[in-house]
Amino acid sequence: MDAREAWVALNLIEGLGPVRVRQLLEHFGETPAILAASRSQLARVRGIGEDTAEAIARWETTTDLAGELQRMEAFGCRAVIQSDPEYPASLREIYDPPLLLYVKGDLSARDKNAVALVGSRQTTHYGIETARRLAYQLAYVGVTVVSGGARGIDTASHQGALSAKGRTVCVLGTGINIVFPPENKELFDRIAAHGAVITQFPFNRRGDRQSFAIRNRIVAGMTLGTVVVEANLSSGALITANFATEYGRQVFAVPGRIDSPRSKGCHDLIKKGAKLCEDAGDILSEFEYLFPTSNRPPSPAETGTLPALELSGNEQAVYNTLGKEELSIDDVIRKCGLPASATSVALLGLEMKRLVRQLPGKLFLRNE
Repeated sequence: MDAREAWVALNLIEGLGPVRVRQLLEHFGETPAILAASRSQLARVRGIGEDTAEAIARWETTTDLAGELQRMEAFGCRAVIQSDPEYPASLREIYDPPLLLYVKGDLSARDKNAVALVGSRQTTHYGIETARRLAYQLAYVGVTVVSGGARGIDTASHQGALSAKGRTVCVLGTGINIVFPPENKELFDRIAAHGAVITQFPFNRRGDRQSFAIRNRIVAGMTLGTVVVEANLSSGALITANFATEYGRQVFAVPGRIDSPRSKGCHDLIKKGAKLCEDAGDILSEFEYLFPTSNRPPSPAETGTLPALELSGNEQAVYNTLGKEELSIDDVIRKCGLPASATSVALLGLEMKRLVRQLPGKLFLRNE
Protein backbone atom coordinates (compact mmCIF):
# COMPACT_ATOMS: atom_id res chain seq x y z
CA MET A 1 0.00 0.00 0.00
CA ASP A 2 1.37 3.42 -0.93
CA ALA A 3 0.86 6.64 1.02
CA ARG A 4 -1.97 7.89 -1.20
CA GLU A 5 -3.96 4.68 -0.79
CA ALA A 6 -3.39 4.89 2.97
CA TRP A 7 -4.81 8.43 2.96
CA VAL A 8 -7.92 7.14 1.17
CA ALA A 9 -8.26 4.34 3.74
CA LEU A 10 -7.94 6.74 6.66
CA ASN A 11 -10.58 8.98 5.11
CA LEU A 12 -12.96 5.99 5.00
CA ILE A 13 -12.75 5.38 8.76
CA GLU A 14 -15.80 6.80 10.54
CA GLY A 15 -15.06 9.42 13.18
CA LEU A 16 -11.40 9.90 12.27
CA GLY A 17 -10.84 13.56 11.48
CA PRO A 18 -7.87 15.63 10.31
CA VAL A 19 -6.76 16.72 13.78
CA ARG A 20 -6.40 13.15 15.06
CA VAL A 21 -4.66 12.07 11.85
CA ARG A 22 -2.17 14.91 12.32
CA GLN A 23 -1.44 13.64 15.84
CA LEU A 24 -0.99 10.11 14.51
CA LEU A 25 1.37 11.32 11.78
CA GLU A 26 3.50 13.13 14.35
CA HIS A 27 3.86 9.81 16.16
CA PHE A 28 4.15 7.28 13.30
CA GLY A 29 5.67 9.44 10.57
CA GLU A 30 3.66 8.17 7.59
CA THR A 31 0.13 7.02 6.82
CA PRO A 32 0.86 3.33 6.01
CA ALA A 33 2.50 3.00 9.44
CA ILE A 34 -0.69 4.27 11.10
CA LEU A 35 -2.75 1.55 9.43
CA ALA A 36 -0.17 -1.11 10.29
CA ALA A 37 -0.07 -0.20 14.01
CA SER A 38 -1.71 -2.34 16.67
CA ARG A 39 -4.59 -1.15 18.82
CA SER A 40 -2.34 -0.76 21.86
CA GLN A 41 0.23 1.25 19.87
CA LEU A 42 -2.50 3.54 18.57
CA ALA A 43 -4.07 4.04 21.98
CA ARG A 44 -0.77 5.33 23.39
CA VAL A 45 -0.82 8.32 21.00
CA ARG A 46 -1.88 11.59 22.62
CA GLY A 47 -5.52 12.43 21.85
CA ILE A 48 -6.35 8.97 20.48
CA GLY A 49 -8.79 7.15 22.73
CA GLU A 50 -9.64 3.47 22.91
CA ASP A 51 -12.60 3.77 20.50
CA THR A 52 -10.58 5.53 17.82
CA ALA A 53 -7.67 3.09 18.23
CA GLU A 54 -10.11 0.20 17.81
CA ALA A 55 -11.65 1.76 14.68
CA ILE A 56 -8.25 2.21 13.05
CA ALA A 57 -6.97 -1.24 14.06
CA ARG A 58 -10.05 -2.85 12.46
CA TRP A 59 -10.00 -0.73 9.28
CA GLU A 60 -9.57 -3.71 6.94
CA THR A 61 -12.82 -5.27 8.15
CA THR A 62 -14.88 -2.07 8.25
CA THR A 63 -13.81 -0.28 5.05
CA ASP A 64 -13.62 -1.25 1.39
CA LEU A 65 -10.41 0.37 0.15
CA ALA A 66 -10.12 -1.76 -2.99
CA GLY A 67 -13.73 -0.99 -3.92
CA GLU A 68 -13.22 2.73 -3.32
CA LEU A 69 -10.15 2.81 -5.56
CA GLN A 70 -12.08 0.99 -8.29
CA ARG A 71 -14.98 3.44 -7.96
CA MET A 72 -12.59 6.37 -8.31
CA GLU A 73 -11.07 4.96 -11.48
CA ALA A 74 -14.47 4.15 -13.02
CA PHE A 75 -15.85 7.60 -12.19
CA GLY A 76 -12.84 9.45 -13.56
CA CYS A 77 -11.84 11.23 -10.37
CA ARG A 78 -8.72 11.11 -8.20
CA ALA A 79 -7.62 11.72 -4.63
CA VAL A 80 -5.60 14.88 -4.01
CA ILE A 81 -3.74 14.76 -0.69
CA GLN A 82 -2.28 17.64 1.29
CA SER A 83 1.25 17.15 0.00
CA ASP A 84 0.13 17.46 -3.65
CA PRO A 85 0.90 20.81 -5.32
CA GLU A 86 -2.69 21.13 -6.54
CA TYR A 87 -4.17 20.86 -3.03
CA PRO A 88 -5.45 24.42 -2.40
CA ALA A 89 -2.74 26.26 -0.47
CA SER A 90 -5.19 28.44 1.47
CA LEU A 91 -7.16 25.35 2.54
CA ARG A 92 -3.96 23.78 3.86
CA GLU A 93 -3.65 26.77 6.24
CA ILE A 94 -6.82 26.15 8.26
CA TYR A 95 -6.81 24.29 11.56
CA ASP A 96 -8.46 21.12 10.25
CA PRO A 97 -7.92 20.81 6.47
CA PRO A 98 -9.54 17.77 4.83
CA LEU A 99 -7.37 14.65 4.73
CA LEU A 100 -7.88 14.54 0.98
CA LEU A 101 -10.11 15.85 -1.75
CA TYR A 102 -11.85 13.74 -4.36
CA VAL A 103 -11.41 15.81 -7.53
CA LYS A 104 -13.15 15.54 -10.89
CA GLY A 105 -11.65 18.11 -13.25
CA ASP A 106 -8.56 20.12 -12.44
CA LEU A 107 -7.46 22.29 -9.56
CA SER A 108 -5.14 25.01 -10.80
CA ALA A 109 -2.54 27.39 -9.42
CA ARG A 110 -4.96 30.10 -10.59
CA ASP A 111 -7.37 28.97 -7.88
CA LYS A 112 -5.24 30.72 -5.26
CA ASN A 113 -7.20 33.79 -6.41
CA ALA A 114 -10.61 32.39 -5.52
CA VAL A 115 -13.71 34.00 -4.06
CA ALA A 116 -16.74 32.18 -2.66
CA LEU A 117 -20.26 33.20 -3.70
CA VAL A 118 -22.93 31.67 -1.47
CA GLY A 119 -26.54 32.21 -0.46
CA SER A 120 -29.93 30.70 0.12
CA ARG A 121 -31.46 27.84 -1.84
CA GLN A 122 -34.83 29.61 -1.83
CA THR A 123 -34.08 32.95 -3.37
CA THR A 124 -35.56 35.80 -5.38
CA HIS A 125 -35.07 36.88 -8.98
CA TYR A 126 -32.94 39.73 -7.65
CA GLY A 127 -30.67 37.29 -5.82
CA ILE A 128 -30.27 34.99 -8.82
CA GLU A 129 -29.44 37.84 -11.21
CA THR A 130 -27.03 39.43 -8.73
CA ALA A 131 -25.20 36.13 -8.19
CA ARG A 132 -24.86 35.56 -11.93
CA ARG A 133 -23.65 39.09 -12.48
CA LEU A 134 -21.04 39.01 -9.71
CA ALA A 135 -19.78 35.58 -10.77
CA TYR A 136 -19.50 36.70 -14.39
CA GLN A 137 -17.59 39.84 -13.40
CA LEU A 138 -15.20 37.95 -11.14
CA ALA A 139 -14.56 35.10 -13.57
CA TYR A 140 -14.01 37.56 -16.40
CA VAL A 141 -11.01 39.13 -14.64
CA GLY A 142 -9.52 35.76 -13.70
CA VAL A 143 -10.99 35.06 -10.26
CA THR A 144 -12.03 31.46 -9.61
CA VAL A 145 -15.62 31.37 -8.35
CA VAL A 146 -16.21 28.77 -5.62
CA SER A 147 -19.64 27.68 -4.45
CA GLY A 148 -21.52 24.66 -3.17
CA GLY A 149 -23.57 23.47 -6.16
CA ALA A 150 -26.89 23.84 -4.34
CA ARG A 151 -30.11 25.26 -5.78
CA GLY A 152 -30.50 29.02 -5.83
CA ILE A 153 -27.50 31.30 -5.35
CA ASP A 154 -24.89 28.53 -5.67
CA THR A 155 -26.21 27.36 -9.02
CA ALA A 156 -26.50 30.92 -10.36
CA SER A 157 -22.91 31.63 -9.28
CA HIS A 158 -21.52 28.63 -11.15
CA GLN A 159 -23.59 29.54 -14.21
CA GLY A 160 -22.34 33.12 -14.20
CA ALA A 161 -18.70 32.04 -14.05
CA LEU A 162 -19.19 29.57 -16.90
CA SER A 163 -20.91 32.25 -19.00
CA ALA A 164 -17.74 34.32 -18.70
CA LYS A 165 -15.69 31.30 -19.81
CA GLY A 166 -13.93 31.45 -16.46
CA ARG A 167 -13.03 28.94 -13.78
CA THR A 168 -15.41 27.71 -11.13
CA VAL A 169 -15.08 25.05 -8.41
CA CYS A 170 -18.06 23.22 -6.92
CA VAL A 171 -17.63 21.85 -3.39
CA LEU A 172 -20.06 19.04 -2.62
CA GLY A 173 -21.54 18.04 0.71
CA THR A 174 -21.96 14.47 -0.57
CA GLY A 175 -19.91 11.79 -2.24
CA ILE A 176 -18.63 12.91 -5.63
CA ASN A 177 -20.90 10.44 -7.46
CA ILE A 178 -24.10 11.84 -5.97
CA VAL A 179 -25.78 14.63 -7.93
CA PHE A 180 -27.70 16.85 -5.55
CA PRO A 181 -29.84 18.55 -6.61
CA PRO A 182 -30.47 16.04 -9.42
CA GLU A 183 -31.25 18.73 -12.00
CA ASN A 184 -27.65 19.98 -11.75
CA LYS A 185 -26.05 16.94 -13.40
CA GLU A 186 -25.30 18.77 -16.64
CA LEU A 187 -24.05 21.79 -14.68
CA PHE A 188 -21.65 19.61 -12.63
CA ASP A 189 -20.30 18.09 -15.86
CA ARG A 190 -19.66 21.57 -17.26
CA ILE A 191 -17.97 22.66 -14.03
CA ALA A 192 -15.65 19.62 -14.14
CA ALA A 193 -14.72 20.55 -17.72
CA HIS A 194 -13.96 24.19 -16.83
CA GLY A 195 -12.71 23.85 -13.26
CA ALA A 196 -13.37 21.14 -10.71
CA VAL A 197 -16.01 19.34 -8.68
CA ILE A 198 -14.55 18.37 -5.31
CA THR A 199 -15.55 16.80 -2.00
CA GLN A 200 -13.90 15.29 1.05
CA PHE A 201 -16.56 12.59 1.36
CA PRO A 202 -16.22 9.00 0.09
CA PHE A 203 -18.41 7.57 -2.65
CA ASN A 204 -22.13 7.13 -1.93
CA ARG A 205 -22.08 9.45 1.11
CA ARG A 206 -25.47 11.12 1.29
CA GLY A 207 -25.74 14.74 2.37
CA ASP A 208 -27.08 15.82 5.76
CA ARG A 209 -26.90 18.86 8.02
CA GLN A 210 -23.42 17.90 9.26
CA SER A 211 -21.92 17.16 5.84
CA PHE A 212 -23.16 20.43 4.35
CA ALA A 213 -21.66 22.38 7.25
CA ILE A 214 -18.35 20.59 6.63
CA ARG A 215 -18.68 21.49 2.94
CA ASN A 216 -19.11 25.16 3.93
CA ARG A 217 -15.83 25.02 5.84
CA ILE A 218 -14.01 23.96 2.66
CA VAL A 219 -15.69 26.72 0.62
CA ALA A 220 -14.54 29.36 3.11
CA GLY A 221 -11.13 27.77 3.66
CA MET A 222 -10.02 27.64 0.03
CA THR A 223 -10.98 31.23 -0.84
CA LEU A 224 -9.70 34.73 -0.20
CA GLY A 225 -13.13 35.93 0.80
CA THR A 226 -16.79 34.95 0.95
CA VAL A 227 -19.63 36.92 -0.62
CA VAL A 228 -23.11 36.26 0.77
CA VAL A 229 -25.46 37.27 -2.04
CA GLU A 230 -28.86 36.63 -0.48
CA ALA A 231 -29.64 34.83 2.77
CA ASN A 232 -32.22 34.73 5.51
CA LEU A 233 -31.19 34.61 9.15
CA SER A 234 -31.18 30.79 9.24
CA SER A 235 -29.33 30.24 5.96
CA GLY A 236 -26.36 27.91 5.83
CA ALA A 237 -24.55 30.64 3.91
CA LEU A 238 -24.05 32.41 7.24
CA ILE A 239 -22.14 29.34 8.46
CA THR A 240 -19.77 29.82 5.54
CA ALA A 241 -19.39 33.49 6.46
CA ASN A 242 -18.62 32.53 10.06
CA PHE A 243 -15.94 30.10 8.90
CA ALA A 244 -14.44 32.84 6.70
CA THR A 245 -14.27 35.17 9.70
CA GLU A 246 -12.70 32.42 11.81
CA TYR A 247 -10.03 31.86 9.13
CA GLY A 248 -9.25 35.57 8.89
CA ARG A 249 -10.77 35.91 5.40
CA GLN A 250 -12.80 38.86 4.12
CA VAL A 251 -16.60 38.69 4.27
CA PHE A 252 -18.85 40.60 1.87
CA ALA A 253 -22.64 40.90 1.82
CA VAL A 254 -25.00 42.12 -0.89
CA PRO A 255 -27.73 44.44 0.41
CA GLY A 256 -31.35 43.88 -0.53
CA ARG A 257 -34.81 45.22 0.23
CA ILE A 258 -35.22 46.13 3.89
CA ASP A 259 -38.59 44.33 3.98
CA SER A 260 -37.34 41.11 2.37
CA PRO A 261 -36.68 38.15 4.71
CA ARG A 262 -34.25 36.85 2.06
CA SER A 263 -31.94 39.79 2.76
CA LYS A 264 -32.05 39.77 6.58
CA GLY A 265 -28.94 37.62 6.86
CA CYS A 266 -26.93 39.89 4.56
CA HIS A 267 -28.03 43.01 6.42
CA ASP A 268 -27.08 41.39 9.72
CA LEU A 269 -23.59 40.62 8.35
CA ILE A 270 -23.19 44.24 7.21
CA LYS A 271 -24.16 45.45 10.68
CA LYS A 272 -21.46 43.15 12.11
CA GLY A 273 -18.75 44.53 9.84
CA ALA A 274 -19.02 42.68 6.52
CA LYS A 275 -18.18 44.87 3.53
CA LEU A 276 -21.20 45.97 1.55
CA CYS A 277 -20.96 44.59 -1.98
CA GLU A 278 -22.76 46.09 -4.97
CA ASP A 279 -20.53 44.82 -7.76
CA ALA A 280 -17.25 43.01 -8.38
CA GLY A 281 -15.33 46.24 -7.94
CA ASP A 282 -16.15 46.19 -4.21
CA ILE A 283 -14.57 42.76 -3.99
CA LEU A 284 -11.56 43.41 -6.22
CA SER A 285 -10.71 46.60 -4.32
CA GLU A 286 -9.95 44.45 -1.27
CA PHE A 287 -7.47 42.41 -3.29
CA GLU A 288 -6.06 45.13 -5.53
CA TYR A 289 -2.55 43.71 -5.12
CA LEU A 290 -3.77 40.53 -6.82
CA PHE A 291 -5.98 42.11 -9.46
CA PRO A 292 -4.50 45.50 -10.30
CA THR A 293 -6.36 47.89 -12.55
CA SER A 294 -3.61 47.45 -15.12
CA ASN A 295 -4.86 43.90 -15.71
CA ARG A 296 -8.24 45.14 -16.90
CA PRO A 297 -8.91 46.32 -20.44
CA PRO A 298 -9.00 50.12 -20.85
CA SER A 299 -12.22 51.79 -21.90
CA PRO A 300 -12.56 53.51 -25.27
CA ALA A 301 -12.81 56.82 -23.40
CA GLU A 302 -9.33 56.19 -21.94
CA THR A 303 -7.66 55.09 -25.18
CA GLY A 304 -9.64 56.93 -27.84
CA THR A 305 -9.97 53.70 -29.82
CA LEU A 306 -12.17 50.63 -29.66
CA PRO A 307 -10.20 47.88 -27.88
CA ALA A 308 -9.41 44.75 -29.88
CA LEU A 309 -11.61 42.42 -27.84
CA GLU A 310 -13.23 39.30 -29.20
CA LEU A 311 -17.02 39.52 -29.02
CA SER A 312 -19.42 36.60 -29.08
CA GLY A 313 -22.16 36.61 -31.70
CA ASN A 314 -24.73 37.75 -29.13
CA GLU A 315 -22.43 40.48 -27.80
CA GLN A 316 -21.85 41.79 -31.32
CA ALA A 317 -25.61 41.83 -32.01
CA VAL A 318 -26.33 43.75 -28.82
CA TYR A 319 -23.42 46.13 -29.38
CA ASN A 320 -24.68 46.89 -32.88
CA THR A 321 -28.12 47.66 -31.42
CA LEU A 322 -26.77 50.28 -29.03
CA GLY A 323 -25.62 53.78 -29.81
CA LYS A 324 -25.20 57.13 -28.08
CA GLU A 325 -28.87 57.27 -27.16
CA GLU A 326 -29.96 55.55 -23.97
CA LEU A 327 -32.03 52.40 -24.45
CA SER A 328 -33.96 50.47 -21.84
CA ILE A 329 -33.24 46.76 -21.54
CA ASP A 330 -36.69 46.05 -23.02
CA ASP A 331 -35.82 48.17 -26.06
CA VAL A 332 -32.49 46.37 -26.46
CA ILE A 333 -34.22 42.97 -26.33
CA ARG A 334 -36.81 44.06 -28.89
CA LYS A 335 -34.29 45.59 -31.31
CA CYS A 336 -31.61 42.90 -31.21
CA GLY A 337 -34.10 40.02 -31.45
CA LEU A 338 -32.37 37.86 -28.82
CA PRO A 339 -34.10 36.17 -25.86
CA ALA A 340 -34.11 38.22 -22.65
CA SER A 341 -31.65 35.91 -20.89
CA ALA A 342 -29.17 35.98 -23.79
CA THR A 343 -29.45 39.78 -24.02
CA SER A 344 -28.74 40.17 -20.29
CA VAL A 345 -25.64 37.96 -20.48
CA ALA A 346 -24.40 39.82 -23.58
CA LEU A 347 -24.92 43.22 -21.93
CA LEU A 348 -23.02 42.05 -18.87
CA GLY A 349 -20.15 40.85 -21.07
CA LEU A 350 -20.05 44.17 -22.91
CA GLU A 351 -20.05 46.04 -19.60
CA MET A 352 -17.11 44.00 -18.35
CA LYS A 353 -15.29 44.69 -21.62
CA ARG A 354 -16.08 48.34 -20.96
CA LEU A 355 -17.82 48.77 -24.31
CA VAL A 356 -21.23 49.49 -22.81
CA ARG A 357 -22.32 51.55 -19.84
CA GLN A 358 -25.38 50.97 -17.67
CA LEU A 359 -27.18 54.01 -16.27
CA PRO A 360 -29.68 54.11 -13.42
CA GLY A 361 -33.04 52.66 -14.39
CA LYS A 362 -31.51 49.81 -16.46
CA LEU A 363 -30.65 52.12 -19.34
CA PHE A 364 -27.75 51.24 -21.65
CA LEU A 365 -25.60 53.02 -24.20
CA ARG A 366 -22.26 52.58 -25.91
CA ASN A 367 -19.26 53.65 -23.85
CA GLU A 368 -17.88 56.05 -26.47
